[in-house]
Amino acid sequence: MTVDVLNRPIAEPAGQSRLAIADCDIHPRPAGAGIGGVSKSLYPYLSKQWREHVENFGVTYRQPWEKGAAYPKGQPSACRIDAWPPGKTPGSDLEFMAKQHLDPNNVTLGILNPLGAGQGAMNLDLSAALAHATNEWQKAEWTSRDSRLKASVVVPYEDAAASVKEIELRTGDKNFAQILFLSRTSSPMGQRQYWPIFEAAVAANLPIGVHAFGYGGNAITSSGWGSYYLEEMVGHAQAQQALTVSLILEGVFERFPTLKFVMIEGGVAWAAALGWRMDAQYKKLKRELPHLKRLPSEYLRSNIWFTTQPIEEPEPRTQLAEIFDWIGWDRILFATDYPHWDFDDPAQALPFKMTEEQRRAVFLENAKSVFGVT
Repeated sequence: MTVDVLNRPIAEPAGQSRLAIADCDIHPRPAGAGIGGVSKSLYPYLSKQWREHVENFGVTYRQPWEKGAAYPKGQPSACRIDAWPPGKTPGSDLEFMAKQHLDPNNVTLGILNPLGAGQGAMNLDLSAALAHATNEWQKAEWTSRDSRLKASVVVPYEDAAASVKEIELRTGDKNFAQILFLSRTSSPMGQRQYWPIFEAAVAANLPIGVHAFGYGGNAITSSGWGSYYLEEMVGHAQAQQALTVSLILEGVFERFPTLKFVMIEGGVAWAAALGWRMDAQYKKLKRELPHLKRLPSEYLRSNIWFTTQPIEEPEPRTQLAEIFDWIGWDRILFATDYPHWDFDDPAQALPFKMTEEQRRAVFLENAKSVFGVT
């Protein structure tokens, strides 16, 4: 849901939003464009070797374009035009973010999901270096300065060993609340090359967040690259459906029954239909999958959570509540996608009747439970 926020005062009273909320998708960004696609704000956390590397060669991602994403956004950096701090890039100034978003919206828990952090880079060593630097930067510049914020452990997920090393480094560190993947991996996410990462996540007692986008090197469609940005945006749901099927049918949740996945920015209404379709086919073909002990939909509803932004908006809106009934009201996590252009204002999102218990669960309590925050 895109809302008009341009005329909203930047410093509204903190008490304006009566309900404390958790925002499970906030995008911090290093200040400035930098050189080679890496902001100089990360330089204090990169070795001299990697600083020189990015200046000489840049970062090459698993995609057919030399620079940038396939489809330019309608707004610069895909951000609200009022979210630019003076002289800085959106998401790069904690004080500005607090005044514009955290304080007026009464955000008591914010999950940081940094994008453009080297995930999906062709050079796996560089990917690991950028992920590590991003994690150090989150801790130094964000979570240590505002206790409301929790970082994501950015991992170079195409290199399982390096990812495990980074997770183990952050284990027990309360600055970090989840492990971050992007949805477009080079292989289906449930395949065993990623299992060491899942095992490390369980050992660290951290959920895995899967955010839309990524650089897997493949088109979102089954037959090539789309023509329009709209196809890219609709494709987020397709990508998350595909990885959900892979995780469940490959037996990830049978092997790691306590593993939690949070699907970020890919919608939620598709989950019920996907569960029904998997169950119907499983009943006919379950001899192929002896490693599964339950219906696919049961794994979906026991091990997967969903963020609300961008939420589907059916008419009547009460149909969305019916979807929540099937998934489970304890599976839904509120998110705004700040500072991006399709930001969801918590005062206007989810405009249908909820009980007080349901509202508190969606806007705060579910997130506290999933991320282990008291």
